[in-house]
Amino acid sequence: MSRLSSRLVQRMLRLSPPPTRDLAVERGLRVPMRDGAELLADRWTPKAGGTGLPTALVRIPYGRSGMIAVQLARPLAERGFQVLVQSTRGTFGSGGGFDPLRCEREDGLDTLDWLVGQPWCGEAVVLYGGSYLGFTQWAVADALPPQVKAMIPAVSESAFTLEFLRTESFSLEATLGWGLQVADQERRFALLHQLRRLPKERRAWYTLPLDQADTAATGRRSPYFQDVLAHDADSAFWQVLDHSERVADVTVPVSTVGGWFDIFVPGQIRDFRTLQEAGRTARLTIGPWAHISMGVSRTAAAEALDFGLAYAHGRQPADRAPVRLFVMGEEKWRDFPSWPPPGYEPRRFHLQPDGGLSTEAPAESAPDGYRYDPADPTPAVGGVRMAVGVRSGRADNTALEARPDVVTYTTPKLDEDVEVIGEVEAEIWFRSGLPYADVFVRLCDVDERGRSTNVCDGLTGLTDADEPSRVTVRLWPTAYRFKRGHRIRVQISSGAFPRYNRNPGTGEPRATATTLRAADQQVFHDPAQPSAIVLPVREAR
Repeated sequence: MSRLSSRLVQRMLRLSPPPTRDLAVERGLRVPMRDGAELLADRWTPKAGGTGLPTALVRIPYGRSGMIAVQLARPLAERGFQVLVQSTRGTFGSGGGFDPLRCEREDGLDTLDWLVGQPWCGEAVVLYGGSYLGFTQWAVADALPPQVKAMIPAVSESAFTLEFLRTESFSLEATLGWGLQVADQERRFALLHQLRRLPKERRAWYTLPLDQADTAATGRRSPYFQDVLAHDADSAFWQVLDHSERVADVTVPVSTVGGWFDIFVPGQIRDFRTLQEAGRTARLTIGPWAHISMGVSRTAAAEALDFGLAYAHGRQPADRAPVRLFVMGEEKWRDFPSWPPPGYEPRRFHLQPDGGLSTEAPAESAPDGYRYDPADPTPAVGGVRMAVGVRSGRADNTALEARPDVVTYTTPKLDEDVEVIGEVEAEIWFRSGLPYADVFVRLCDVDERGRSTNVCDGLTGLTDADEPSRVTVRLWPTAYRFKRGHRIRVQISSGAFPRYNRNPGTGEPRATATTLRAADQQVFHDPAQPSAIVLPVREAR
């Protein structure tokens, strides 16, 4: 293997030089499954002394020889592990059909049974990888053989993808983009085809009916995208993906790495809390990252080489607090004993007349109004995004807030820093001219120059929106310090397209809706209908 790729990966992951760059790769190992299928795997080892080293198991649907696999396997195989990279069922030569996410428990358990029986395996196995690769760990986590000493799932969770399949907040760009990616990933020059497809994919977001979007982008059906249109998160079809009930029974140490702008971080925190409440050994690290981020890759690799390798050798890893969070605004890493951290109490910031935001109760006032038109949907700007070539994370919201379909509520300049760490929720009194509507709420930081930057957000869909009601919107969790002289802002609209599918206003099924209806929306803020955002606050000292 190339020493150039070794040095490139070392720089990308900011690792110290390895003890060896001389690796051997044994390709095409056949791993038998209970139904007779054989899954292919590659074994990465140092050329000298690889047998018996701890084995890092990586189960991946994206191929065993691409940059993703190299970035995962090489740094570990150069620094104390042997690494088994396995193509999941139906991908890149592995037998069976690719049925995304739905076969990973049985196949993962069969793979572990085979692995621990190999003469070269040694006495310790560590499960490693992010996103889909992290889900393959959660799928087997409660039934591990004793040789498995630790798990390191990054940007992943035990009920993988169910968060963005909900009827009331369907994540269009994530499901369509990933469905198209995996449908074409084994074509020659697949990455080039993906990049050339992007303009068509973005136009396909607007396709009606939506079940034609994959064909509009590529001329072919995406089985995964058709499945997510046909079955929402509560469908029995997806229950095989939900392993959240197994988390309390996990007994091996777990170090989980995430990002504040990752689509899976709410579930990731839920899994950590379950482990924490069950008294398990667990770490949580969350940085200022989106789903695809070198920061996630660097931190996960570091955890594998510290946390994972230490437990593989029967040692304790370097001492640190269970929870390590990057506090945005302060731009600093901080350690805490638990999630949510102690000392942060919920504080209600009420929407006020004339665009104000205050901890004081609102006065009598008329509601604010705006018109939402799904033919010109309110766009997603920054935040939690999972589309190639779009900006995620913190972004300037100035242009978004100037749209007539967005209303904002802002505090006066802060007299002192305000620190917000934990779960964020909004209670918005709302009415629409139609029964079917969405409420999108975003928390922002407005600096001294008036620039508004997003912190976290969330969306809830309604089916009885034509009557005034209190709508609870769960925003993404966060860690943020609003500095003295800045202002806290709440943004309200009825969409963030194409992160979320646009609400057509008709109640038609998302797959087959063809009619778009505009609606006049109202946001109330008076003593009887006191809309508010609830922030976990500790004033910074």
